[in-house]
Amino acid sequence: MVLRNSKCLFRFCSELLLSFAKKTPMKILIIEDEPELSKSIAAYLSSENYLCEIAADYPSALQKIESFDYDCILLDVTLPGGNGLDLLRELKTDKKADGVIIISAKNAIDDRIAGLNLGADDYLPKPFHLSELGARVAAIIRRRKFAGNNIIQIHELRIDTSAKTVSVNDRPVDLTKKEYDLLLYLTSNKNKVISKNAIAEHLTLYEADVFDNFDFIYAHIKNLKKKLTQAGCTDYIRSVYGMGYKFDV
Repeated sequence: MVLRNSKCLFRFCSELLLSFAKKTPMKILIIEDEPELSKSIAAYLSSENYLCEIAADYPSALQKIESFDYDCILLDVTLPGGNGLDLLRELKTDKKADGVIIISAKNAIDDRIAGLNLGADDYLPKPFHLSELGARVAAIIRRRKFAGNNIIQIHELRIDTSAKTVSVNDRPVDLTKKEYDLLLYLTSNKNKVISKNAIAEHLTLYEADVFDNFDFIYAHIKNLKKKLTQAGCTDYIRSVYGMGYKFDV
């Protein structure tokens, strides 16, 4: 009885720990003192499934970048209480890996060079189209997550994230959108155990709590594994008992 209870407790604790590590939307910090512009940017990026936070002045921005990590920071140069380039210096001094796009009305070449030399990934002068900003944010996150490549090559498996296609030994594999999203999620977290709850949230746009069980995950995993192995791919997707799945290479 004690042994059974210990196993149950271990399993419960494993699931609990993994629930804290579940996937969340890509986090964007908008450092911008113009309220209407920052709200417009946040609304647009939120519609693209990013999680947005806003800092309207230097002190609040500094507090956020010191306390949290972000996938991308949109940084205005002229801020109440300080200069945005000083925030960029703080990021680099702390060796943080957050992507940075400078958004500024100051379009002088010296400002661009200064920002890029300090480690900014991109510079977008105001005014700009939100769609262009969104494309630049996505490009920076993609470069950082996939080392700048649209192609993910894992042995015989090839994923083209731009064309959203998958092939095994140059043989196309026809996947549904859910299967493709699942494969991309697993490969981008290769060799890491991903909890069933995290997978459910990823596949359902973070509304996993509406499901009573994870049967739909099992179905997608089963179909994905079948299609890949039938195409000649090694079965890299492993089930980790009581925890989730891992793309094991």
